[in-house]
Amino acid sequence: MLSERLTGVRVAILATDSFEEAELIEPRKALQEAGAKTFVIAPHAGEIQAVQHDRKTLKVKVDQTLAEADPQKFDAVLIPGGRVNAEALRKDLLAQDFVRNMDQRRLPIAVICHGPWLLISANLVKGRHMTSYKAIEDDLSKAGAHWRDSEVVRDGNLLSSRQPSDIPRFNQEMVNLLIDNQANTYIAA
Repeated sequence: MLSERLTGVRVAILATDSFEEAELIEPRKALQEAGAKTFVIAPHAGEIQAVQHDRKTLKVKVDQTLAEADPQKFDAVLIPGGRVNAEALRKDLLAQDFVRNMDQRRLPIAVICHGPWLLISANLVKGRHMTSYKAIEDDLSKAGAHWRDSEVVRDGNLLSSRQPSDIPRFNQEMVNLLIDNQANTYIAA
């Protein structure tokens, strides 16, 4: 059954104020429909503000702060974009440590739009094949990533996407990445 494919999978969603609404809401819905449990993790408690480009929209409840969150308790991480959101997260040392921990354990990291800025700051992109919002192509290339203009790019445990219009394909590939990761976990055990 589709809604049970990711039962038991815990996905951290790292975001802060001014995240791009569709890049958190739609992937979160796809993960939940596939059976995963999602947790919004932010630098501060309470709620975080969504935007559509620069226009404020809804607010989303924060489940844990970065100071409270233990990356060892998660199976994957989703990093939505939004320029202001991504600029703030990339400077947050706890966010950098969180994604480094996930990558060291080769767990799925799904990132959209400006979200790769956090991975650049965490020194996780060198030699990786990725895509992103066109405006940060140079940043990824200068950090050693192999950038490609594509709806989604999968490189091992890393899945990247460009923008909101790519979300349907991103969601499909993200769920597949998590299913593949679960299958590999069962095989290794």
